[in-house]
Amino acid sequence: MKNKITLLVSFLAGILLLASCLKDKVADYWPDGVAGKMYATVPAFTLNTMALAPVASDQPFSFLVNIAVATPPTQDITLTLAVDNNAVTQYNTLHGTSYLPYPNVQVLSPTVTIPKGTRNDSIRAKVWGADAVDACSNYMTAVTITSAKMADGTAVPIASNMQSYYLSLPVSNPYAGNYQCVGYRLHPSLGVLPVNQIEAATTVNCSTIQFNGFGDYPYYMVVQLTQNVIVVAGTNCYKVNVTVVDPGTGAPVASGQGQFATFTGSATSTPIPATNDVNYYNPVTKTFVLNAWYNAAANRIAYEVLTRK
Repeated sequence: MKNKITLLVSFLAGILLLASCLKDKVADYWPDGVAGKMYATVPAFTLNTMALAPVASDQPFSFLVNIAVATPPTQDITLTLAVDNNAVTQYNTLHGTSYLPYPNVQVLSPTVTIPKGTRNDSIRAKVWGADAVDACSNYMTAVTITSAKMADGTAVPIASNMQSYYLSLPVSNPYAGNYQCVGYRLHPSLGVLPVNQIEAATTVNCSTIQFNGFGDYPYYMVVQLTQNVIVVAGTNCYKVNVTVVDPGTGAPVASGQGQFATFTGSATSTPIPATNDVNYYNPVTKTFVLNAWYNAAANRIAYEVLTRK
């Protein structure tokens, strides 16, 4: 006769796992072949995702572990868990992916005791240091059940296909946000049009942001960070590629656009550049220095110093 339990599972080695459920009050189909058996599982065993803010501080996550059994256990069961980089490698092999193990992970509850008469509990963990990793890399962590024992010391089998919690950890673009923009537009007939206001940088991709235009400069400036280092006033900075984009088409301005190799603008207008270096990002001050142009009957020049708020 078919039995009912709260978690529908099937297992390898001849025992078919059909499905899973976390709620004790939901009755799921339990095949005759595994009636009376008990397994430790991670119900959310498929790939999960948590987007990381590009900050140094802790970012927590949690997940459930479960004892799959037809009736609630009659003894306390203690589970031990650990970060498992080998599981990330195995996931890549099975799915044709190329995730890197996230470098800073800690399981805050590496052991948990599930009281008799119940089936599941929560595991707490954290990651940190997302400000120092490559936002363009694909990261993942895996936390695996390494042992499961009843109060009398009897080992509880661990479901081999449900033993790990997989979590992908994409890092948000660290350059998106609000910037204080000080600079000007150099118009061919109107002269210097000063700018001093907040501008928002929005994400294009992991290494590229976009500043929207305004006033006499209605186009967008798309800024791509590179790994090319330039030393500016003794500080290692990163060169950027600037493209002036028409928001109507999403393409570079058709009548002409580009960026300057050295400072081009008004030598007497604020801000006055400390050096002739332009189109770079200073990671110490979190500042972009941009110098670009586009053509509309004649060239319009933008010189902007944008500092993160």
